[in-house]
Amino acid sequence: MATPVAAPSRRRWLRVGAVALAAATLCVSAASYAADTVKIGLVTALSGQSARAGEALTRGMTIAIDEINASGGVLGGRKLELVRRDDEGNPAKGVLAARELIYKDKVAVLFGGLDTPVSMAIVPIANQEKVPFMGPWAAGTPITHSGANPNYVFRVSAVDEIVDGAMVSYAQQTFGAKKLGLILVNNPWGESNEKGIVAALAAKGMKPAAVEKFEANDVDVTPQLGRLKAAGADTLLMVGNVGPSAQVVKSLDRMGWKVPIVSHWGPAGGRFTELAGPNAKTVHFVQTYSFFGATSPVSTRVVAALKARYPDIKGPDDITPAVGVANAYDAMRLAALAIDRAGSTNGDAIRTGFYKIDRYEGLIKTYVKPFSEQQHDALSAQDYVWAQFIDNRIVPVAAAGAKVAAK
Repeated sequence: MATPVAAPSRRRWLRVGAVALAAATLCVSAASYAADTVKIGLVTALSGQSARAGEALTRGMTIAIDEINASGGVLGGRKLELVRRDDEGNPAKGVLAARELIYKDKVAVLFGGLDTPVSMAIVPIANQEKVPFMGPWAAGTPITHSGANPNYVFRVSAVDEIVDGAMVSYAQQTFGAKKLGLILVNNPWGESNEKGIVAALAAKGMKPAAVEKFEANDVDVTPQLGRLKAAGADTLLMVGNVGPSAQVVKSLDRMGWKVPIVSHWGPAGGRFTELAGPNAKTVHFVQTYSFFGATSPVSTRVVAALKARYPDIKGPDDITPAVGVANAYDAMRLAALAIDRAGSTNGDAIRTGFYKIDRYEGLIKTYVKPFSEQQHDALSAQDYVWAQFIDNRIVPVAAAGAKVAAK
């Protein structure tokens, strides 16, 4: 009589076991899926005066990742996942953030460095740990020219030594400059540009009228500007981030000195018009892209995606700084191609994967073999656009034509 009772009991336990096994399988599958994402790290300024630029990088990467994931991800179906850290524009904090992303989060590719000093501090770590480091903003020449072999650092952005030549040519062609005065931030970025500008001038048989430096936290640079004026400078070449660049403009206002300013792209990184005042519009600065003007299928798609994802974006006016969005978008798409070419998330394989990219129809341009063992910068002088602030919008300088290449 016991057998009829025991049989249902065994069946019941079998059913319970099957449910438990299914639940365990689901847990393992969920864990496997989570582990299966390919993490992409971003170290950038997410707070402070340059937070707007950090957000632009985030948005450009996010739109690219959304597109990539929607089309099947990388490596046959693995999704990309963005992991961010705030460096506050501080090299020491940038290094800590990079180490955390590399060692703890195990990112396949590390993006970052709004500021050249931050990027320069991260470069040795990336090369030592064999993790590809992609620069979508910082322009210091040594970032991709560190002498490391193999070199794990790539860039989709401006390059100081190319920008410097373009700044000199632009000042001459647009303002008829004959005596160029240099006003530069006193850090590795300023040093990189001083060397580049002096070399560009020497190639034209010229020398700077004078060279002056300012500190990142200076609130008055009238003494330096006074010396440049006394030296006879008829145009200023400026290199500095948002805050100190704004102080240059305000100091010129106090002096009553109206002199053309041709700048690197520091003013585009944040609240320049708010900090500099009405004469912010007099500064002409380099960019690598503008959403104004002729459109392409890629730009139409990206603008539509930005408007759909971010309620504050109603049109090109609201995509600022555009250079951050555009550089980061193209850089992320190129990094995804490198991962696919690598066939794995191994750092050295991804490094060589960048060299295997044949062609990519990007936002900034069509890239044809953008990287090689000898060339880790995907953009050239022909990709630069000159812009200025008009009503808090970054727009191309119409009178100058769209692009001026270094000569």
